[in-house]
Amino acid sequence: MSSSNEKPKHYCGLFGVFGVTDPSKLIYAGLFALQHRGQEGAGMVVSDGEKVRSVKAEGLVGDVFTRDPDCLAKLQGYLGIGHVRYSTTGASRPQNVQPLVAGCVDGIWAIAHNGNLTNAKKLRHGYQEAGAIFQTSTDSEILLHLIADPQFRSRPQRVERALNELRGAFSFLLMTKDTVMAARDRFGFRPLSIGKLGSGYVFASETCALEQVGAEFIRDVEPGEVVTGRPPRPSQQFLLRAGEDGLGSVYL
Repeated sequence: MSSSNEKPKHYCGLFGVFGVTDPSKLIYAGLFALQHRGQEGAGMVVSDGEKVRSVKAEGLVGDVFTRDPDCLAKLQGYLGIGHVRYSTTGASRPQNVQPLVAGCVDGIWAIAHNGNLTNAKKLRHGYQEAGAIFQTSTDSEILLHLIADPQFRSRPQRVERALNELRGAFSFLLMTKDTVMAARDRFGFRPLSIGKLGSGYVFASETCALEQVGAEFIRDVEPGEVVTGRPPRPSQQFLLRAGEDGLGSVYL
């Protein structure tokens, strides 16, 4: 049996929080519970509503966030996202460890991805022909370019429209300095759950991670749905279901 066949194939783990205290400690605990989904690298991005801070590296959760004893204490805020990586596309190298973070004209965006995008190569080629520079070899990075693209940035429901360009199986956590978004592809091929923790919310690839941090399971993110946590409302969702062209919105 080849070494590649011996690896557990769970294809990355996502964990995010919004409206909580000590987000870095919660993300650490959540990623630890999801470690079986990816062992190549781990990372988290945390914000206090103004400043965005991140730590990521190759290795296991218990190693990445303990190399600096003050690592978690430095990541202060009330929202954040985390990722454990198993490479489905792109080589195993430091640049490919997520969350990916980029500075757009409207501020910092971070993304964490589980799944495969079947049209990423075509989209990537189009942006490269137009002069765009990619920092990683993962298919995940294409979403950052779509979000930054003026044809999406200047239109309502920008993230939903950008996600609608993607094909394949995916779950995403996206983050700005004051917002966390959770999204699934229109067919719901990749899992993503929502939990409640005090007055805040938690998003996770598996409910075992919700249990790890003491969050109450609410429901799964629906296929084709984007759930957004931003002030002053705790959460907001936009729907884009299979076979539908229009976008609708409701509030939790």
